[in-house]
Amino acid sequence: MCAMKAEDAERLRRWRRRGFYSENALVKLLQKNGYYAVRVPVSNPSLSPLPDIIARREEHVYAFEVKNAGYYAYFPRQQIQKLFEFLHEFVPVERQYKHPILAAHLGKRWIFREVNWQLWKEGKLLEQERIVKRDIGNFKLGMDKESEKASLPVPDVDLTST
Repeated sequence: MCAMKAEDAERLRRWRRRGFYSENALVKLLQKNGYYAVRVPVSNPSLSPLPDIIARREEHVYAFEVKNAGYYAYFPRQQIQKLFEFLHEFVPVERQYKHPILAAHLGKRWIFREVNWQLWKEGKLLEQERIVKRDIGNFKLGMDKESEKASLPVPDVDLTST
């Protein structure tokens, strides 16, 4: 069995802390905006269909995959697939109330992208989704009336990234 070098172990701890920080920051942001939210404490990559964060507001349920990056964040297909599997297998509500969300924490800025159910249903998820700091997300968290209207997802709209 090969032991990890001390500097590699420290680098891994810093990387994990950064992810935990972003996940906890998003939970607080969601709660501040009227959601019930909880971080799913999975310490390593898992094949189980679990998101990083589960949230609910009214009858809507949200599964978030969270990445912390400087300028761009990549979300592999396997992680996106797990969001859909979790919502499909464990959330017993109609599909229009289930929302798979990619959340990129890019410096002080959050960008949210809801992934289209039709892509998953047809097996057309990309190898990876990319969110760049200059992107505009298609999902808003806000509670004021204008933001509330903007946060309601439009079903079956193609929301693929470039």
